[in-house]
Formats: sequence, structure tokens, C-alpha cells
Amino acid sequence: MVTDPIADLLTRIRNAYMARLRVVSAPHSRLKENIVKILKKNKFITDYEVVAVEGSTAKKEIKISLPDVRETRYIPTLKRISSPGQRIYVGASDIKKSRNGLGIYILSTPKGIVTGYEAHALKVGGELLCEIY
Repeated sequence: MVTDPIADLLTRIRNAYMARLRVVSAPHSRLKENIVKILKKNKFITDYEVVAVEGSTAKKEIKISLPDVRETRYIPTLKRISSPGQRIYVGASDIKKSRNGLGIYILSTPKGIVTGYEAHALKVGGELLCEIY
């Protein structure tokens, strides 16, 4: 059992980038799927799809396609901020730019999982999940 599934997802993606893998898989949850959707929208990953695990009808996996690191020459930094032992919450006015606009924050808000820019525009705060730059 994994105590922090979001940190596990970010670590899998980070390790796949470092190993120059093209595809990585992770256990599925709606929260992880929403995070991966934001990563795709901001072009940190190429694509993703949700597939059923072979031999099981109830379990699903997220297959994440990564860009070729040799072509991009860029490995993003994926950093978990809020953890199960220490939750970090921010208000709408407290959301700052990540790395002077070069990165994104991902927040869990009452409006769903959104980036820091979207949360600031929607004027909602929430739990600061992670930073990607």
C-alpha cells in the first residue's frame, strides 16, 4: 500500500524521465487522472490513456507517454508540496507565480484540480498539491 499516491505518481514520472523511458504506468485514480490531464495540457507529457489491468476487470492503470528527452534536452522538476503529514493550504490571493511564470502549481480546490493560474482567475484557494517547472 502506498501512503502518498500523488508523490508516487510524480516519482514514477521523474524516474521515467531520468531513465529516458517513453512510457510509464501508474495505478489509476480520478485525482491522478486530473493531475496527468493538467500535465498534458501544459505539455510536460505527450499523452496518457486509462487502460484496464490484464486479468482484472475492476483495476485500471494510467499509461503516460513522455516526450523524447534527447530532443527536448529538458527534464522537468516535479515536486510534491503538501503531504499527508503536513497539508499546505493557500487562499486565492496567496497564489504566486511558480518560478517567475516558468512553472505551474497544481491545487485541489472546490472547483476541482486546477493550476495556480486557473485558481487565481476563479478566485478560489485550496490545497497546494505540487509544483512542476
